[in-house]
Amino acid sequence: MSGIWTIIAAALSFAISGALGIWLVPFLQKKHFGQTILDDGPKWHKGKQGTPTMGGFMFIAASVITTILCVVLFHLTGRDARGIAPETTLQSAKIYAGLFMAVCYGAIGFLDDYVKVAKKRNLGLTPKQKLVLQFAVAAAYLLTMYLFGDKTETFVPFCGMVDIGILYYPLAAILIVGMVNAVNLTDGIDGLDGSVTFFAGVFLMMMAGYTARTGLSVMAASIAGGCLGFLIWNFNPAKTFMGDTGSLYLGGYLCALLFGLDMELFLIPIGLVYIAEMFSVIIQVTYFKLTHGKRLFKMSPIHHHFEMSGWSEVKIVVVFSIVEAICGAGSLLLVLFGSR
Repeated sequence: MSGIWTIIAAALSFAISGALGIWLVPFLQKKHFGQTILDDGPKWHKGKQGTPTMGGFMFIAASVITTILCVVLFHLTGRDARGIAPETTLQSAKIYAGLFMAVCYGAIGFLDDYVKVAKKRNLGLTPKQKLVLQFAVAAAYLLTMYLFGDKTETFVPFCGMVDIGILYYPLAAILIVGMVNAVNLTDGIDGLDGSVTFFAGVFLMMMAGYTARTGLSVMAASIAGGCLGFLIWNFNPAKTFMGDTGSLYLGGYLCALLFGLDMELFLIPIGLVYIAEMFSVIIQVTYFKLTHGKRLFKMSPIHHHFEMSGWSEVKIVVVFSIVEAICGAGSLLLVLFGSR
């Protein structure tokens, strides 16, 4: 019975996300919420100037509505003969606190996007402002989990649950903020972030299902369906971009799922594409400074390197999605065999 709610969540989120575009895209155009293309990006991206941004509201609304609705209905219909809910209070807290964390990151992204479109500033919020807000959200989430009795343990394949102790909290905060920004950097060409996150959501749904975390499985299905619905409007040539509103939300959402599953370390294999994007920027900047102006990549993040090498946007999306699917399958296998 629990699997039915996962299927419903995926289908409903897809429908809501896709349908919202019918209203949202014209609304964003009417409000002149167009994307400002940075001068240091590929020159041919200038043709995308003015494309409506903040389209991430499609999958934000879809995933939030669907997760809450399906989880509540699952809890109401899944009680046993004694009236006991199918999930513990802590498990429920992980769902709702995680969802709220993702929304907060989406709100930070919205502020950034709004500054860009309203003030006509390319860079929006300053890096310092973003980091302060992002660490504040991560700290609030971790404090909430502590108050609900969550432990400082994480699942390590073939070792079981390993207690990290007090170091868990600073490491967790750094991991969350790092992943949120890594997902943000992946949003650079039509359909890339949404496609990669779709596959991440599918495999997280399977991992949650295997560990009997139906609420988290519903949550993962909701983001997978929401991203697929968004791709109707975002796949090349994009009619709208997700903006920082969407990409920061996705980063927070992925962290919420893996922290909810007590599989924080799996942010590395599941998030390998995002991490590669982030480190390509770090490596490029470091190499540029050390060599006084030389570049290791033609452009960073790395998807732009492939674009400058002659790959089409569609080819990049397909290849990166395949890599993510392989990483997701590998993560699932680690859970299947590493937990025995």
